[in-house]
Amino acid sequence: MPAIHVSKSITIQASAEKIFKILNDFHHWPAWSPWLVMEPNATVSIQPDGKFYSWEGNRTGSGEMKVVSETSPKRLDLLVTFLKPWKSSSPVWFELNTKGDATEVTWHMDSKLPFFMFWMKKMMTAYIGMDYTRGLMMLKEYVEAGKVPSLLHFKGMSQYEGCNYVGIKTSCSMESMNTKMEQDFTRLFSWIEHHSGLMTGKAFSIYHKWDVVNDHVMYTAALPVKEIPVELPAGFITGKIPASKVNTIVHTGPYKFLGNAYSTHYSMQRAKEYTYRKGTDPFETYVNLPGEVPDNELITEVHFPAK
Repeated sequence: MPAIHVSKSITIQASAEKIFKILNDFHHWPAWSPWLVMEPNATVSIQPDGKFYSWEGNRTGSGEMKVVSETSPKRLDLLVTFLKPWKSSSPVWFELNTKGDATEVTWHMDSKLPFFMFWMKKMMTAYIGMDYTRGLMMLKEYVEAGKVPSLLHFKGMSQYEGCNYVGIKTSCSMESMNTKMEQDFTRLFSWIEHHSGLMTGKAFSIYHKWDVVNDHVMYTAALPVKEIPVELPAGFITGKIPASKVNTIVHTGPYKFLGNAYSTHYSMQRAKEYTYRKGTDPFETYVNLPGEVPDNELITEVHFPAK
């Protein structure tokens, strides 16, 4: 069976002792789990001592996890058993290393895929790695601030009216995307200031390609416009999002946690809660913008075209 190993790290401004007490007590996990955030109504049962929990949901599947051994505050070993969508067991462990006043936390997993999924080894490693990265970011917030500023509201199906847009299309690595997108929108908003009355709604981004395995993103940062101008600056493009039915998840919180909304969309599709309509790429609309409100109050609507 194809073996995979996932390992992701983050530095948290807290003592190893404090972090360890959060990791080894499953009562804390619902607050920062990268999977439970996708399905608030999933059934979660935690033993009183916090050393064992089970879950069951439509999007998250079902399974259980237990503490196997503890070497406080250095290492915590767990065993995760998945029951649905297929049965498997995987050893999972955390290593905590003190770095001055902070602690480096590394989350590991060893697992095996069913033999018929050998061709998905790289993809599964990349996607689980993204889940671990999201989880560690939320753990950091939970430890340092006491809560995770990432709230999902499931708006559901609606009809999107469609729009014409002026934008900038960019290909880049995932790590550089935030910087690139900020630069793109800076250019767009600087341009629109000289075209009063042309913009008809909220700024948005369209995601044309998201290649986790090869660390490649292609997106268009865009502004909706009443009509397409005759002349545009170099590097600007025009396009149209057609009217269509969309499934929308509203995310409130910093942009670094938007992955929670996208992962939830994909989980909903796998669970057959709705069917993605190919031909129109997913897009996110910015209800408000950085500088207008604190980052914890940023509202982003993530839309996926649906059948």
